[in-house]
Amino acid sequence: MTEFTVWAPEASRVRLRLPGAADHEMRASRGGWWRVEVPDAGDDYAFLLDDDDRALPDPRSRWQPAGVHGPSRRYDHATFDWTDNAWTGRQLPGSVLYELHVGTFTPEGTFDAAIGKLDHLVDLGVDMIELLPVNAFNGEHNWGYDGVCWFAPHEPYGGPDGLKRLVDAAHAKGLGVILDVVYNHFGPSGAYAPMFAPYLSDRDTPWGQAVNLDGPHSDGVRRFITDSVLMWLRDYHVDGLRLDAVHAMPDSRAVHLLEEIAVEVESLSVHLGRPLSLIAESDLNDPRLVSPREAGGYGLHAQWNDDAHHALHTLLTGERQGYYGDFGTMECLAEVLTGAFFHTGTWSSFRHRQHGRPVDPRTPGHRFVAYLQNHDQIGNRAVGDRLSATLSPALLRVGATLLMTAPFTPMLFMGEEWAASTPWQFFTSHPEPELAAAVVTGRRSEFAAHGWPPGDVPDPQDRQTFVRSRLDWAELDKPEHRQMYEFHRRLIALRKSRPELSDPHLFAIDVRHGDRFLVMRRGGCLVAANLADKPQRVTLPGVARRVLLATGEGVTVQRDRIELPAETAAIVAL
Repeated sequence: MTEFTVWAPEASRVRLRLPGAADHEMRASRGGWWRVEVPDAGDDYAFLLDDDDRALPDPRSRWQPAGVHGPSRRYDHATFDWTDNAWTGRQLPGSVLYELHVGTFTPEGTFDAAIGKLDHLVDLGVDMIELLPVNAFNGEHNWGYDGVCWFAPHEPYGGPDGLKRLVDAAHAKGLGVILDVVYNHFGPSGAYAPMFAPYLSDRDTPWGQAVNLDGPHSDGVRRFITDSVLMWLRDYHVDGLRLDAVHAMPDSRAVHLLEEIAVEVESLSVHLGRPLSLIAESDLNDPRLVSPREAGGYGLHAQWNDDAHHALHTLLTGERQGYYGDFGTMECLAEVLTGAFFHTGTWSSFRHRQHGRPVDPRTPGHRFVAYLQNHDQIGNRAVGDRLSATLSPALLRVGATLLMTAPFTPMLFMGEEWAASTPWQFFTSHPEPELAAAVVTGRRSEFAAHGWPPGDVPDPQDRQTFVRSRLDWAELDKPEHRQMYEFHRRLIALRKSRPELSDPHLFAIDVRHGDRFLVMRRGGCLVAANLADKPQRVTLPGVARRVLLATGEGVTVQRDRIELPAETAAIVAL
């Protein structure tokens, strides 16, 4: 006998549909759950609600081989033959992250194809890969943030077994795996879960209705999310989750859902005997997210730090539009390097209000993930252009040096290590004509308000927009790209060989700066950076013994002085 269950607390009738058989009436049980046991169930199944004859996939479906509109298929996690029994995990502190999108990381765009590139990442020196969302969404390809099946990996990528093969192979090579997950909204097509129960609230996010975390029946919604979290960590052996846009998860209950998740993940980590990391994306600049629960925080392990990105991006590029308006000075970068956030209860001209809260200087910097580029900061530009499209190789190396020697957890975006020339654009593949047209119109209208002609903004529905966004691995054979890759290898290796370069203590950092130059003391090392287009002589707070790494030629040191050519940085030992 096989038991089927589904949560539908407001339904008056629920039926189970199996191929080639009469529908099975399900019985109501406690908590809004419906159950039925059937013999010889087969693999595919669907549910029918009330007297509606539409066959709907299971909200907790583990496998959607026919797509998000098709029937669900039973999947037994115990049947996969794992080989990572000796895997003890990867802790986030001290790690270098590498963000990648499965669909554009390789020409094939599958989990199995990504396995073939793991040796490249091992050689580069990163510790953990962070996959953009892989749960099932409608269509063949998009960024993944419009997922609708929160328990099922996307079939075109390789489905459940494909994801497990990738995680298993990564662990065999010493790489941890972080999975990006979206629990703040459902995608616009194929979201059948809200037909079963009040998964949605009457509040909105920029991407759709917010999830119901504090209204009637929200206990079941919260359980739905927490069970999804635990499934990825337990059944897919992933080492952490990046929780998308948690600021778009309004929750007025005394114990926030994020804290509930942190508690259950901590228990699972103890049981499994390996570290499990929870990383939030939030634009609130609220350190409570990463403060311990015993100190009144939520107990998450890290959060993305857009302030660090903005401080570096504006200095490197000179851009000041939009949310970059308050950034762009050496003073700003110094504040971020020593305090994590720039907006700490200060005025935000972009928001037209005060924003943020100070970080306790005892908070370790590894709780903040920093980056020069990521999927948002590239893909949400009008044409998806990377920094390599506008910055000189010299400035790219200066930026990488500051990123890798800051007290934060550094993250690279796929291809950044070789200054990939391919863009990473906003792409979708909605099969519904109305939805497709709305996405195209909305994207072009958004950038028209910033002065972009509609014809200059790539069509998200055009397959070539997706194809253009694929990495070109042949670039690694070109000298200029290989040189950038080798520089990143040396930089990461140096970071790992000198403990002071990954020291997370914010209070231990001393930053001095002047006209387009900065000197950051990291224990027995100094990081000196000249962002100007002219050479500069900089006085050091100590006597330099030798140059450990320079981003270009011509760097010289004389006791407490360093000569830095234009757009050059150096790491020196004291």
